[in-house]
Amino acid sequence: MRRLAPFAAALLMAAVPFADAKTLRWSSQGDYVTADPMGQNELLTNSINGHVYESLVMRGKKLEILPALAESWKQVSPTIWVFTLRKGVKWQDGSDFTADDVVFSIKRLQGETSNFRVYGNGVGTPRKIDSHTVELTTPVPNPVMLEMLANSLFMMSEAWCKKNKVERSQDFKTQEETFAVRNAMGTGPYILVSREPDVKSVFKKNPNWWGLKEPGYWDGNVDEIVYTPIKADGTRVSALLAGNLDFVLDPPVQDVEKLKQDKNVKVYEGRENRIIFLGFDQNRDELLYSNVKGKNPFKDKRVRQAFYQAIDVYAIQKAVMRGLSVPTAINLANPERAGIPKEMDKRYPYDVAAAKKLLADAGYPNGFEVQIDCPNNRYLNDEKICVAVAGMMAKIGVTMKVNAIPRAQFFPKAQRLEISMYMLGWGGATTDAIFTLQPVLHSRNDKGDGDYNWGNYKDAKFDALIDAAKGETDLKKRQGIINEAMQYHHDQVFHIPLHLQVIPWASRSNVNVIHRADNWLQATWVTIK
Repeated sequence: MRRLAPFAAALLMAAVPFADAKTLRWSSQGDYVTADPMGQNELLTNSINGHVYESLVMRGKKLEILPALAESWKQVSPTIWVFTLRKGVKWQDGSDFTADDVVFSIKRLQGETSNFRVYGNGVGTPRKIDSHTVELTTPVPNPVMLEMLANSLFMMSEAWCKKNKVERSQDFKTQEETFAVRNAMGTGPYILVSREPDVKSVFKKNPNWWGLKEPGYWDGNVDEIVYTPIKADGTRVSALLAGNLDFVLDPPVQDVEKLKQDKNVKVYEGRENRIIFLGFDQNRDELLYSNVKGKNPFKDKRVRQAFYQAIDVYAIQKAVMRGLSVPTAINLANPERAGIPKEMDKRYPYDVAAAKKLLADAGYPNGFEVQIDCPNNRYLNDEKICVAVAGMMAKIGVTMKVNAIPRAQFFPKAQRLEISMYMLGWGGATTDAIFTLQPVLHSRNDKGDGDYNWGNYKDAKFDALIDAAKGETDLKKRQGIINEAMQYHHDQVFHIPLHLQVIPWASRSNVNVIHRADNWLQATWVTIK
C-alpha cells in the first residue's frame, strides 16, 4: 500500500473547520521555488511572491494594467518615462516606501544573477527625481513599457536587503541559499509568516496595505493563506473532496469530469496564455546525454525536423491532455493575441516515414539515444507528455530516456545548460511576442536576452529581427517584423511547439475565485462563505 507523505497525511486527517471562512487552504503539485522575487521567473513562484511584493503597475481581473506602487505615469519623450509613486505606502516593517527603493530594485533586477534582467534592462536606467518621483530612461523606445513593468518586476526595500546582505538576487542556477530565499518583506496585501519548502507556507493579511482603501483592489475576505504543495494527484484531489483544501490550482486532467459531477466542488476552465514546447542543445560539439560521440546531431536541421514530424500532437491532446490543449505551430504564449496570422499556424505534418528519411539523410538511419529533461510537477501532465513523446520517438529508431524531476531541481539544471533535450512552458499575462522572442528565442548575450534559450543556438539573422522589433513604435511595421521572425523560427526548427495549455482550476463550492488566463490566483479577490 502506498504511504502518504507526512504533511499530506496530516492535511487529510485534520481539516480546518468551515467556520474559519477566512483561511484559504491552497494546493498544487509543487512548491514555489524561492521567496526571492528576482531569483526565478516561474509563474507559481511569481504569483505567490506577488502576494507579498508589488510592482509599479499591476494586472486587474481581466489582465488590464492598473496603478499599483505608482499612482500615475507619463511618457515625456520616446525613451523617457516618469512615474509618480503612491504616497503613504509602508513596507511591512513599518518603514516608508520611496523612490530610493525603486531605483535600488530596478538595479537589482538588472543584476547578473537576476532571472528578470532581460525585463529589468528593458525598463531602462532609473533615476530619483524626488522622494516619490522616478524617471526611467530606456536605450531605445519601449512600446511595451507598462506590460514589462507589470511582468512581476517587484520592488524590494533597499534597507531590508542591505541589512540581510541580499543586495543582489539569489543565484538560482547554483541553488544558492540566502536570507531572501526563505524570508520576505514587501508592501503587498499579505505578509509571509513562515516558509517550509515542499511542506507548507503561511501568509497573513497585511492590515496596513494601501489597497484596502482602494475600490476593486480588495474584494475578498481571506485573512490567511496556507499553501501546501501535494505532489500526488490522488492525494490532492482527495483532500479537496474531503473539504481539507479550499482550492487546487492544477486538478489532474483525468479527474476534471469527475470533479464537475460533485456538488461540493466548482471547476473553472479556460485557455492559458502558455506555450508548451521542446528544445534541443544546438551548441555543444557533443551532446551530454547521447550515444552519438564526436558530433551533435541537433546541429542538423533535418534531425530537429525529424523529431518534430515524429510527434503526433493530436494524439497527445486526446490521450494525455484529455482535450485540455490546443496544438499549435507558433512558439508563442497566445499567437492570436500576438497578432500572428492564422495561416502561419501550420505545423509540419505528423509523418513517421518522412521523419525516418530525414534522419537517414542526416546520417542516422538507425536513430540514436538521447535524454530529455522534463519537470514532473510544473505543467499539466508534463512528465506524461515527455513519456508519450519518447514512445513516438521509438517509431523512428530514437531511444529517448525521460529524466523527469521536480521543478526545484529541473530549473537550476536547465539554466546551467546541463541538458541535451528539454521541455519548457512559457507564458503569463503579457501576450506580446517580444516577451517570448527576447528572453526565450534570442541568442544568449549575457544581458538577459536569451537567458531561457537553453538550446544555446546562435543565429545572427534571427537576432537582428528580434532586435529590430524591440524598439519599433510603428505598430504595423513592428508586427511585420514579428511575423517574419516567427516564420524564420519555424523554418529553422529551433524548437518543437506542442500546444497551448487549457487550465482547469477546482475549488470547494463555497469558494469564489477569479480565473485569469495567466493562471494567477489572486487571494485579495477570493471570497469564502
